[in-house]
Amino acid sequence: MRTLGVAVAGFGWMGRVHTQAYLRLPHHFPDLPVRPELIAVADEVPGRAAEAATTYGFATSTLDWRDLLTNPAIDAVSITAPNFLHRELGEAFARAGKHIWIEKPVGLTRADALAVADAARSAGVSGTVGFNYRNAPAVDTARAVIAKGGIGTVTHARFRFLSDYAADPSSALTWRYSRERGGNGVLGDLASHGVDLVRHLLGDISALVADTAIFITDRAIPTSATSGHARADGGTLGPVENEDYVSAQLRLASGARVILEASRVSVGDQNNYGFEIHGTQGALAWDYRRMGELSLSTAGTVFVGPGDGAYAAFQPGAANPMSYDDLKVIEAHHFVRSITTSTPHGATLTDAVRSAEALDAMSLSAATGNWVPLP
Repeated sequence: MRTLGVAVAGFGWMGRVHTQAYLRLPHHFPDLPVRPELIAVADEVPGRAAEAATTYGFATSTLDWRDLLTNPAIDAVSITAPNFLHRELGEAFARAGKHIWIEKPVGLTRADALAVADAARSAGVSGTVGFNYRNAPAVDTARAVIAKGGIGTVTHARFRFLSDYAADPSSALTWRYSRERGGNGVLGDLASHGVDLVRHLLGDISALVADTAIFITDRAIPTSATSGHARADGGTLGPVENEDYVSAQLRLASGARVILEASRVSVGDQNNYGFEIHGTQGALAWDYRRMGELSLSTAGTVFVGPGDGAYAAFQPGAANPMSYDDLKVIEAHHFVRSITTSTPHGATLTDAVRSAEALDAMSLSAATGNWVPLP
């Protein structure tokens, strides 16, 4: 079997998730004509990349992601560095002829996402984006039901991405809370997923109006390197510069109306993600925390199983649970298939651009109080 040399740039939590997804691909998708081989890992925090190499079996490690650009053994790169680095890394790896699997939101703005997409297109490399929630088999089933007219014509819907990961006021003031480094806060973190699901299930957005808020205005500055959502008790306080919360009303090209809400400070909500979609002949709903269930007004609760999306690659029968990490394995499968077939599979850089257009429109609407049309 041929090998595909892969590297990971940025080894926080998401870098680990990507790495484990590569390692699991042969177990769940043995028919792939290539097998990922872990060539190199880069992270600027001293010791982090070396530890990852020892733990997961990367051939080499480095503090500088630029060392990966000229390594001829590397065919593809996972870009799992913070948002403000997405554009620089995405353009550089694409121009170096490396296929890229890049985490959402692909930079801080539409201009960033478009620059990466243009670089990948010019270089002729594949680009897969980390909109993982569309990979849930129940979401595949919901999309098929809607496309077949199973709930009639969609009239209105609600999409929610409510989390408490930043609800603790003692959470450290990491890059995530900086406008320059974290961009538009919860819009890029969570609302980007919501926009992708709206488009994936219901089609394009024609216009929107939005409101945003910062509820925890100051956080403690960390005194050492952080990963994930670390705490920093007792440190010097600094200002939170980007959004904790967004609520938006969307008009779709189809004529449907959608409410999209996202929060990173929603006390009591732990990954409360999902949607309810209403049509002229029925309704359906999905809750990420009950990933394998789809509620249909015409059939009650349906447990997805083999035959729904990629479910059969993980479990033999309905009602056996899948996990977040399984969704990233499916995403890795899309990425490798895109490379081997030269045909896009899964969420693409074009999807990232369209999501970024909506996020930029939300920021503009919140600033002006006006409806904003989308291209």
